[in-house]
Amino acid sequence: RCLLKMVKGNIIVPEDILSFCCNGLQGSTSPPRAREPGEREEAPGAMASPPAAHNPTEVQMSQLVLPCHTNHRGELSTGQLLKWIDTAACLSAERHAGCPCVTASMDDIYFEHTISVGQVVNIKAKVNRAFNSSMEVGIQVSYEDLCSGKHCSICRAYATFVAQGPLGSKVRLEPLIPQTEEEKIEYSIAAERRRMRLVHKDTLKDLLTSSPQETELETRDGSGAVPAERTRVESVELVLPPHANHQGNTFGGQIMAWMENVATIAASRLCHAHPTLRAIEMFHFRGPSQVGDRLVLKAIVNNAFKNSMEVGVSAEAYGQEMSVSRRHINSAFMTFVVLDQQGQPRTLPMVAPEPGDGERRYREASARKKIRLDRKYLVSCKQTEVPLSVPWDQSNKVYLSYNNVSALKMLVAKANWALAREKEKVRMYTLEEDKFLSFRIEMSVCIPASRAFSLLSNLRRRHEWDSHYVSAELVQKVDDDDMIYHVVSQKLRDENKPQDFVILASRRKPCSKGDPYVVAFRSVTLPTHPARAEFTRGETLCSGFCIWPESQEMSKVAYYNQAMPGYLTYVTTNVAGLSSDICSTFEACEKFLLKNKEDLISRLQD
Repeated sequence: RCLLKMVKGNIIVPEDILSFCCNGLQGSTSPPRAREPGEREEAPGAMASPPAAHNPTEVQMSQLVLPCHTNHRGELSTGQLLKWIDTAACLSAERHAGCPCVTASMDDIYFEHTISVGQVVNIKAKVNRAFNSSMEVGIQVSYEDLCSGKHCSICRAYATFVAQGPLGSKVRLEPLIPQTEEEKIEYSIAAERRRMRLVHKDTLKDLLTSSPQETELETRDGSGAVPAERTRVESVELVLPPHANHQGNTFGGQIMAWMENVATIAASRLCHAHPTLRAIEMFHFRGPSQVGDRLVLKAIVNNAFKNSMEVGVSAEAYGQEMSVSRRHINSAFMTFVVLDQQGQPRTLPMVAPEPGDGERRYREASARKKIRLDRKYLVSCKQTEVPLSVPWDQSNKVYLSYNNVSALKMLVAKANWALAREKEKVRMYTLEEDKFLSFRIEMSVCIPASRAFSLLSNLRRRHEWDSHYVSAELVQKVDDDDMIYHVVSQKLRDENKPQDFVILASRRKPCSKGDPYVVAFRSVTLPTHPARAEFTRGETLCSGFCIWPESQEMSKVAYYNQAMPGYLTYVTTNVAGLSSDICSTFEACEKFLLKNKEDLISRLQD
């Protein structure tokens, strides 16, 4: 009523109300001063608004860890942390969608540290990218010690949310426009993470099929093994209004917390100690539950390795009627360790699985462990920490492909490219970083982007325009988007032998309007193609093409390369203008594209 009150024809503004309230608290009964017509508003310095965030979807949450949030060790319960993470992520998603959102999945989470009573948990969540009706939200979690001022990272997570309209209908989302360099990188790589989520089940199935020797049952003396059935836990929870979100559905964070609780009990039954949760493999919500539902939570230790164990946990829902079948709404796999007094992981007893499903879960746990190691090493770490020529095999193909494409997209999104040379239509840019000198060379070509993409992604034709290439043999077709080639190139200066490379070529079509066609290259190793005496084995960390449609018949073609030490002199010579070899090669690339475009038109006319 105060906001709408009129004083001498002027509306009282919030600053006046604040002044009135403060004066009232100090015993003043003076009415607020009405602003004269035309008078400019002056914001008091003490109440100045903070600068607007670049991303309007960003949500920040700070929570003081109280004794009620902790376990027996005085450390923040992981279940409570999951609730806070899910809350912040949901609020960020709803800022972008403008309507209710539900959690669809939560990617792998690796917990780096524990948090103690009295410390502050800081959570930052923002939408990285919006697809049709789903969006990826990135979450950063850190803790702050108020006494020492120390800040430390806890984990990083990615959650997928789905926007819902009336009666649960899907809502088409507006695209998100990234502003900063960091946001552009996350936006670009979000499409790769989405692709990886969709093939996760196929990756596990392929590993179990192609590598059965890696998932055989334990052959050591198992006299001290604990039967897996002894670790089984089943618990029921009644969903009450405090457990539901503002839409009436069971809060996703609450379900995750209940699942973590039963998983911890199962792990404790194996080790007879208090375990510590180290990692969670993807939560996947298969359906909703509502207030009044009964949730049955089940957990069992699937496998115990030397210093860690995997616990499988699931959640099923049913209503009051027992005759109605249970609905499987969520499942996850959690990795626990038991720490000694020095904080080091203890050796765990072995698990004896039950025949049938128990043995299947045992084998799958071994396969998931390998997948987790591949994913953590190739996906979670920084690009500069991934070694060159990572061994390629069937189990890590998805993550190598992800790493290959995301590395190029990260290079493309960098903001500090500087124009170094311009020769007719060809422009050359450089990017100087701590460890690398990268270059980008681009031009516009009169060819449809899809046709340029098809031609440039085939390395067997690169020798037609790139004089450095002698030959490229297709060694293995991994799938429609990934190929492995053995490439032979010309001799470098001061070298008496030609170079050879084993290269993974990963190609991607645009995920949505505005995305480029991508062809990414990186070195891998194959046992069938070891280094040979007649060649100098070369390596490439990150290179490839990005092709943007400018019209139906015009495309911008850009080539990126993160120069390796052996290639550095060649690059700097061209940057300095002492050679035009790179520009000439790219001009030859244009002629190759135009020639093959005309050949295609001629064939269509014939």
